Amino acid sequence: MAKAIYNRVLIKLSGEALAGEKGNGIDEVVLSKVVDQIIAVHNLGVEVGIVVGGGNFWRGRQGLEMDRTSADHMGMLATIMNALAISDAIERKGVQSRVQTALTITRVAEPYILRKAMNHLNKGRIVIFACGTGNPYFTTDTGAALRATEINADILLLAKNVDGIYDSDPKLNKDAKKLEKVTYKEFLDKGLRAMDATAITMCMENKVPVLAFGLFEENSLLKAVCGEKIGTIIC
Repeated sequence: MAKAIYNRVLIKLSGEALAGEKGNGIDEVVLSKVVDQIIAVHNLGVEVGIVVGGGNFWRGRQGLEMDRTSADHMGMLATIMNALAISDAIERKGVQSRVQTALTITRVAEPYILRKAMNHLNKGRIVIFACGTGNPYFTTDTGAALRATEINADILLLAKNVDGIYDSDPKLNKDAKKLEKVTYKEFLDKGLRAMDATAITMCMENKVPVLAFGLFEENSLLKAVCGEKIGTIIC
């Protein structure tokens, strides 16, 4: 049986990943497959925190002439819908979970309180952190870096639609080369785009390694927590 090399991880999921080929909303089949992977990691004894984006429902101002703060708050609300969907799917498969939100919405989720989050993790519950940092002008990537730092995660697992980080956009350049390892500084100096600069800087300052990999590769989350060669490591 595979053995995890990490005790606690923070998984960053994009909202778009939950939409599948539909492109928006939530695809139940995709959600179930993602949750199966998360539970497989949990069953190895790994403590799991999750930060999820909201791009399958709302992304930025979407071309509208809208105040940035209002648009970002709408994005935060979108992450709550995804977090509740993930939590529900986890619970239906027999594993306990909790949703904590950086915005106070106590009728549907707990407010984010670090000590409560740590208590849940210590008891083997999967904790889903919604609303990013709770502040406009910050992405959910930065929210993931912040939560990973706060809960003392061993690694931030950046589960994406691409199988790693490339030296240029592989969708635009067929000769783009996949990078196996990159330092935080190289990531920033080269202007790589897998995460935003604020998130990478936070990880660098707090020595949180980041592993970027393809979510939908077979058993990718399991491979990641067991230390198999996958994706691109930023450290």
